[in-house]
Amino acid sequence: MRISKLSASKHKKGRILVQLEGGELLRVGEREVAAFGLCAGKELTAAEKAALERSARESGLKDRALSMLTTRPLSRKELTGRLRERTDATEEEASAVADELERLGLLDDRAYAEALARHYSAKGYGPYRLREELYRRGVPREHWDAALAGTEDPAEAIDAVLRKKLRGADLSDPRARKRAADALARRGYRWSDVSAALERYQDGSVIDQTIMDE
Repeated sequence: MRISKLSASKHKKGRILVQLEGGELLRVGEREVAAFGLCAGKELTAAEKAALERSARESGLKDRALSMLTTRPLSRKELTGRLRERTDATEEEASAVADELERLGLLDDRAYAEALARHYSAKGYGPYRLREELYRRGVPREHWDAALAGTEDPAEAIDAVLRKKLRGADLSDPRARKRAADALARRGYRWSDVSAALERYQDGSVIDQTIMDE
């Protein structure tokens, strides 16, 4: 099989169209052109053509994965799932791409878990909600404890939520106290932390901090 022509794709940057005598068209990346020494007039054996197509497919999947990670960080499970959903990648192919990105340091579940926990902790969510989010994002459990250890002190975070939500309201009313407790529970805080925070708020220490902040 002889290559009759190489041309750059008009629709996708970095994509090269390799036209073979007989009309067959191969779509490859710039890395394949260099790696296989592609040029007009070059003869390709059946084995070389198969290797070229395999390499081009792997490169295409890797490029899609990198594009996904550029949009936002992902866990390995999220990335492989999206690759399979949005391309025709097999489970083995998606896993191989993830392995390569991990070797390059571009995919790191532990770092992702820590960043995720810090982000949601700063938004005022407690450990239960953080665990739910880590689970939902497919982060392996082996990384949870280290991620949670790097989050804000629950007391400070809860006090900040109370200052924002209550703005000096009196919690002597049982209904108001229950509403505050329920709101904190929905954010994933332990009851022991919630109860302690409500006591701090009621005795004025949280309110005093609000005044200091102002």
